[in-house]
Amino acid sequence: MGWRQIVGIALCALLNALDGFDVLSISFASPGIAAEWHVERKVLGYVLSMEIFGMAAGSILLGRLTDRLGRIPTMVICLVIMAIGMIAAPLAWDVTSLAVIRLFTGLGIGGMLAATNAVASEYANTRWRSAGVALMAAGYPLGAVVGGTIASKMLVTGNWRDVFYLGAGLALILLPLVPMLMPEPINALLHRRPANTLEKVNKSLRAFGHAPVDTLPPVDTAPKARVADLFGPELRAVSLLLLVSYFAHILTFYFVLKWVPKIVVDMGFPASAAGGVLVWANVGGLIGAILFSLSALRLPLRPTLMVMMVASTVLVAVFGQSPADLTRLSMAAAAVSFCTNSVIVGFYALIAQSFPTPLRGTGTGFVIGVGRLGAATGPIVAGYLFEAKLGLPVVALAMSGGSLVAAAALLVMPHRENAGH
Repeated sequence: MGWRQIVGIALCALLNALDGFDVLSISFASPGIAAEWHVERKVLGYVLSMEIFGMAAGSILLGRLTDRLGRIPTMVICLVIMAIGMIAAPLAWDVTSLAVIRLFTGLGIGGMLAATNAVASEYANTRWRSAGVALMAAGYPLGAVVGGTIASKMLVTGNWRDVFYLGAGLALILLPLVPMLMPEPINALLHRRPANTLEKVNKSLRAFGHAPVDTLPPVDTAPKARVADLFGPELRAVSLLLLVSYFAHILTFYFVLKWVPKIVVDMGFPASAAGGVLVWANVGGLIGAILFSLSALRLPLRPTLMVMMVASTVLVAVFGQSPADLTRLSMAAAAVSFCTNSVIVGFYALIAQSFPTPLRGTGTGFVIGVGRLGAATGPIVAGYLFEAKLGLPVVALAMSGGSLVAAAALLVMPHRENAGH
């Protein structure tokens, strides 16, 4: 592991941290948006979900671009999209224009998630590959914590537009560093085989501190995996139940992350204090991700996931009963995210274990990509429930059911955890 590989993985973590902040920037800004434009809760739910729809499209469209154009050029494109989106958001004149801007921003966020995951894996050597990907993944909640803390302080003296300017500034700082410090991964070049592949491979090898080569390995002629293969007789039940489980749980997960600031403001607290509660939620999520990753080395994965899903169900319902006290709200939000984010981390491992090696990438992309529609659905459904005057306790109880459905789907899913061996 040379210094350029280490720096590259660290930059992947920073780019993922920017993703984490950009996704939740609308949550920090939502109380100010609702107050300034007198937005109904059901309409606000759509605004809160727009970039998640964009993320799903970006993961598919720009994710494919990483294979055709290259990892690093795609990262630059995604950063430009994110910077434009974050600069444009404060200039929105109504809810519709803001929703369109957030949809556009989500394209860059989704594409960046796909690119950083690939680059972190390809930059690391065999020994450090798992650690490199884990570091990259930890950037997401870390960005929400650090960026959210800064945003909460900005909201004390500023307004909701400042949150987006912060995100734009961070994107512009990172933009020149990516092409300057990150060579194209060699595996990606060998897979894509662009013009002058040997010259480009040697350029990356020299950048990483390795000797150049005279010839390239032969082209891999193995047939490409197809999405249809996931629904053959052996994998149909596994694919569908994994999709149902991920969709249902992430619906609950994003209800908490997207609605916490507005819930706290509606209790009578300022937007800056509401942002602080969301920061604590992400602190809990970060701790949960780390501890779950460590526990997975000793505990069976699927039963542990199901226990955390049931705990998530209970804690989301309990959060709905929280009194108007910032300390108790913060601790409740942290406890909820500890469980919900632990499950998200565990899902990546479970999905990888549940598909055979030739279909692992296709299966992971399908389950995560389609499952993200649950992330977009959660805030919208909650918005309609709030608009129906059901109250926080009832809405939280209803939204907690997603994690319970997820646990039930895993309970009946056929065992294929040894599929990759």
